[in-house]
Amino acid sequence: MFILLLQTIWLFISELAGKDLDFSVIIKFLTYATPRLIPMVLPLTVLLTSIMIFGNFAENYEFAAMKSSGISLQRAMRTLSVFIFFVGIGAFLFSNTVIPSSERKFVNLRKNIVKVKPAMVITPNQFNDLGDINIRVSEKYGDNDQFIKDVIIHKKSVRAGNFTVIKATDGELKGSIDSNLITLVLNDGNYYDEIQQKSPKQRKKLPFAKTYFKQYVLNIDLSSLDNVDMDAQQYSKGYNMLNVNGLRDEIDTLSIQVNNEINATENDVNRRNGFKELNRNLKIDTLQEAAVDTLDLIEERFNNRQKSQIYNLAFSNVDGVIRRIQTTQRTLEVKKRALNKYEMSLHDKYALGISCVLLFFVGAPLGAIIRKGGLGLPIVIGVVLFLTYHFIGIFAKNGAEEGGVPPFIGSWLSTFIIFPLSIFLTYRATRDRGFVSFDILVQPIRDFFGKRSKKKK
Repeated sequence: MFILLLQTIWLFISELAGKDLDFSVIIKFLTYATPRLIPMVLPLTVLLTSIMIFGNFAENYEFAAMKSSGISLQRAMRTLSVFIFFVGIGAFLFSNTVIPSSERKFVNLRKNIVKVKPAMVITPNQFNDLGDINIRVSEKYGDNDQFIKDVIIHKKSVRAGNFTVIKATDGELKGSIDSNLITLVLNDGNYYDEIQQKSPKQRKKLPFAKTYFKQYVLNIDLSSLDNVDMDAQQYSKGYNMLNVNGLRDEIDTLSIQVNNEINATENDVNRRNGFKELNRNLKIDTLQEAAVDTLDLIEERFNNRQKSQIYNLAFSNVDGVIRRIQTTQRTLEVKKRALNKYEMSLHDKYALGISCVLLFFVGAPLGAIIRKGGLGLPIVIGVVLFLTYHFIGIFAKNGAEEGGVPPFIGSWLSTFIIFPLSIFLTYRATRDRGFVSFDILVQPIRDFFGKRSKKKK
């Protein structure tokens, strides 16, 4: 947990550093980030500890003493097996209650921290949301980073979109600690404003106003940055923020949306091409087969102007249908990807507990077989096994997210793979056999050379 928590700090250090956050906020951040590490920490912990403890038993001949007293390996593992079974149930309950709640608070806290930028108002090479503008600069320099280069500003408006753009070669930030206003002085730039017309005819002309300036002054109000509630909960619908019931409801909602989108597209395409109106009052069996291709009648019955109109209308209809299908396809890809994530999150809650149980039945027999305890060889073997298990799960989930495999397989593939391994190792350990028996390969070779030596004698 400590190692992965350090990795989390380095992963999000850019969001914590330079923002004048209280120590309590940082502690909250790390506290909310801890439960999300349990799905990785708990299976690895079960695997490592089972290998280390049972390997220590075998190395110190404690299993031999148990067997001489009539205690088999199954009996030695019985109590721990019951304990691990309850650990698996606890892991499911933890992933169904604590992890969604902490994930919700973690995501909301990250969103709230992003809003707090008193020590770093503008970050280079990215758009920064400040008051009623979005600003991007390529470089900041000076003693207090007050000078900026290559400035691009998008002014916000009631209309959706970027209709007012300001560009300048350089500028300067002026302000004081006691004031919530920052004055932005821009030099040598252009002011572009797209004028919105009420008339559709005028709107097609795309009217705009463009002005060149040597100096332009903007006052930015930063008072909202000081009023950020770190405990505000605005986001609650992420696939990691819901319990089993919430995930099932969200999966049903997304499935209905996907089916409705498909049905709406099908009806729209059929309406455009007249499929529903085709042969409505005609019986197909009573129709005579046409002797002439109906497309040839266009050449006979219509003049060139009419044929041009017919072909243009057909092209427009086909182009509209293709665009409609392409738009629906892009929309469905996004929704299906989200649906796959929700389904995998649902299966992950069940897979976590079962994987803990199975990894115990991998680690305990393996420790008894290799007969090495402590922090040496067991750590190496345990980490290699867990990384294999973890990487298989990552590849399966990536494939399931893109729709290559079902979400069920994406969540359970690594668990399905370790299931026969746990049975194999438990069987080998209870029969006092090694990890792999080479007698099946070596014995025929010994017999062959033994027979040849007898013949020579």
